[in-house]
Amino acid sequence: MTAHEERLINFLKEDSYILSVLQTVEKLELNDCWVAAGLIRNKVWDTLQNCHTKINDIDVIYFDQTDLSKDTEKKLESKLEKWMPEQPWSVKNQARMHLKNNNLPYTSFFDGVSHFPETTTAVAAQLCQQEIKIMAPYGLEDLFNGIVKPTPYYLKDTELHTIYTERRQHKKWDTIWTNLVIKY
Repeated sequence: MTAHEERLINFLKEDSYILSVLQTVEKLELNDCWVAAGLIRNKVWDTLQNCHTKINDIDVIYFDQTDLSKDTEKKLESKLEKWMPEQPWSVKNQARMHLKNNNLPYTSFFDGVSHFPETTTAVAAQLCQQEIKIMAPYGLEDLFNGIVKPTPYYLKDTELHTIYTERRQHKKWDTIWTNLVIKY
């Protein structure tokens, strides 16, 4: 385990809200089910800059090639809503998310997360038998150093770069967390 992984796990353990989110998601008992992206990223940036931002969504992601229906995702969101009401749950099966950007099918959960637009968003946490696990295809250095840059699939000379650019402009991360370094 890297020092950044250990630090992130401590951040998550010390946050009773995020811990309750991880416990609730664990109750789904899905194979390869994680809390990913913004909730984790924002927790790190909020902690490092001593601020508290609004939670826009709780991205719950899993990988199941046998059931690609959106209906199943909605049923899982309903379960989460029942267990932990009034939260902005968003459940997505990574086995079908390749269709969103016209990619080849993802081979695993890890492959799906590696296709997220930013290295700082390509991070996930999972609670398994009271142990927090971290998954970050590009490591956690950018996240802890406040560097926002595209993953290899969204680099400047790729078809998907406009998605990265639009997200960067829309999210306005550098106006919320003022010490970020935004790379193009």
